[in-house]
Amino acid sequence: MATQAQGLSLFEAARRMGVPFQREVEPQDKQVTVHGMNFHYLDWGTEGRQPLVFLHGNSQQAHSWDFISLALCGDYHCMALDARGHGDSDWASQGEYTVDAYVRDLGGFVDALGLEQIILVGHSMGGRTCYVYTSQHPEKVKALVIVDSGPRAISAGISRMDQFKQLPDLLDTYEEFTDRVMEYTGRPREQVAGALKHTIRQKPDGKWTWKYDKLLRTPGGTPPGWEPDRLWECIQKIACPTFIVRGSDSDVFGEDTMERMLQTIPGSQAITVPNAGHLVAGDNPSGLVEALQGWLPSVT
Repeated sequence: MATQAQGLSLFEAARRMGVPFQREVEPQDKQVTVHGMNFHYLDWGTEGRQPLVFLHGNSQQAHSWDFISLALCGDYHCMALDARGHGDSDWASQGEYTVDAYVRDLGGFVDALGLEQIILVGHSMGGRTCYVYTSQHPEKVKALVIVDSGPRAISAGISRMDQFKQLPDLLDTYEEFTDRVMEYTGRPREQVAGALKHTIRQKPDGKWTWKYDKLLRTPGGTPPGWEPDRLWECIQKIACPTFIVRGSDSDVFGEDTMERMLQTIPGSQAITVPNAGHLVAGDNPSGLVEALQGWLPSVT
């Protein structure tokens, strides 16, 4: 449709956002079956190099890592997974969207692809999955990057995200969704219109809706997550090199939580990416790329 055509391509959007990349690379869409469910992931090539596995946040999908993968795929084997109920992966038939399920899925994905000594990079929900998995399978993880995620979240930020997810989820046009995301993120129309195709889908009746399970945006529709004390126990078990990233304007991941994580994980490092809220990879991708390119060589 017209607005989609006017949206920026990934490469043009990356250039405008100041994201450095070696060449124009399109990821391959791939599928893997884990525990009877089909999972979609993006493979950016350069197989045989150090594997980086990216996990997105709640209500997002693998393409939320496109800027970062594009910048890093010349030096690393970048793979971004759609979590259950998100993107093009299967929805959970019994509505099982729990910490245990996400961690089990990650383990199945790693085993199915025969990955060893991976570097995990996770944002928000994906960050939690990464550090819980690392605490349980330290032999599989070479290093860990946790982006704006910790055992305790700021309630104001969680409330803001919940309010956004609970807005009407059936709209008449692509443009209406573009307007909504622009208002929420503050990003330019062309950038939003170009990226939104990965996040929404058109139904047979012509209306548009989100491309993730409605249960995940239904109040009370999913079981509660783990309590902070249990998550802190996982943080205490992490011994691999760990890089903690916070958006300077995040209303979800507090500085106090970041400092406690630094004190708890031996040898860990942290950075605050400027001009970024909770959605660090989209708000300031060039800043996140710079941070990762500065840290990753120390663990590879």
